[in-house]
Amino acid sequence: VRVVLATVGSAGDVAPIVAIGTVLAGRGHRVSVLTNPHFRAMVEDAGLELAPIGTAAAYDRALADPDLWHPTRGLRTIARAAILPAVRPMYDYLAGLDAARTVLAATALAFGPRLAQERLGFRLVTLHLQPAPLLSAYDNPEMAGVRLPGWLPVRAQAWRLELGERRVVDPLLTPGLGAVRAELGLAPVSRVLGRWIHSPDRAVGLFPDWFAPPRPDWPANLVLTGFPGGADGPLDPGLAAFLAAGEPPVVITVGSAMAHAPGVLGEAVAAVRRAGRRAVVLTQFRDQLPPRLPPEVRHVAWAPLGRLLPHAAALIHHAGVGTAAQALAAGVPQLVVPFAHDQPDNANRLCRLGVAERVSPRRFRAPRAAAALRRLLDPAVAARCAGYADRVDFRLAAARAGDVIEATAPSQG
Repeated sequence: VRVVLATVGSAGDVAPIVAIGTVLAGRGHRVSVLTNPHFRAMVEDAGLELAPIGTAAAYDRALADPDLWHPTRGLRTIARAAILPAVRPMYDYLAGLDAARTVLAATALAFGPRLAQERLGFRLVTLHLQPAPLLSAYDNPEMAGVRLPGWLPVRAQAWRLELGERRVVDPLLTPGLGAVRAELGLAPVSRVLGRWIHSPDRAVGLFPDWFAPPRPDWPANLVLTGFPGGADGPLDPGLAAFLAAGEPPVVITVGSAMAHAPGVLGEAVAAVRRAGRRAVVLTQFRDQLPPRLPPEVRHVAWAPLGRLLPHAAALIHHAGVGTAAQALAAGVPQLVVPFAHDQPDNANRLCRLGVAERVSPRRFRAPRAAAALRRLLDPAVAARCAGYADRVDFRLAAARAGDVIEATAPSQG
């Protein structure tokens, strides 16, 4: 079977797709990853085909926009820079394939495959990397930096969610999406995130039920498979030597796409030093750190978290779901600093598990963060973290997601 996996976004969106694609390629399927060519090496190093959409330069321009991670302007920015520009190119690529011999699996914000399903009859699995897009009146969702009151009855929560979609979300997405739909002879749609993005064939939540318990108003065809893992590779020799030379450090990262968090990174380094710990800082943007770092602080552009975090005392991060999953697997406590998009929801879920504390970027200062770190390094927190580590199995989750995609493929009889 030909399998096409599609996604828009950062490395955190691409890495789990590659993990699932590797499983499917190992079963003998031809697997293509439909995404920005910025991720060519990640895709091709895994032995998968890249179907490039857009340009690496456009990806870099999106990262340079400070509004990308703004709590209220972030969705508008990512819609304009990444989601809507990819709709027609993704559809056009899929239109050249045989729907009778191809199965599609796409993350929720990759709209092109959903159009190809409607217009061309492809079988499609919607992949939800995190629970945030699965809007539910049974949760207490946080949208655009505002958390809805938890005491509202379900009907009132549902009404407020629908109102937010129609008045805030749809105006950002439906004009661009509607223009492509009109070109293809498809009728307009509304409630794009709440309803339309979910494939009627099958949907998969790439997280476990103990992280996000299923809700009655989630799609009926949704199955949860667990966290599928992310990018792997060897540790830099210099970093490995640093780890071996002293006590476990606190790892600090705000994600591969965050180019605008110098204050948070600087305060995080200061907090770790206040707590009497060494630090490893992961960022591609060296200018966000002080020009000179003390010997007990090591900077690297990137490191595989699956190999690094087992050597860590704790993790300070942005609450990206892939990073959170790696920390859960390693059994390390987490100090989370969510900026926008799904991050606040992920942060709240980690705190409810008892493995994390949350500090907003605006209030993130070294004294407050150092105090939180000291609380997180308590043995009781370590015991809770260890319990969840035993429940994370990346390989099994990726295999289960692969099973769902295979079962959704058109019959080859």
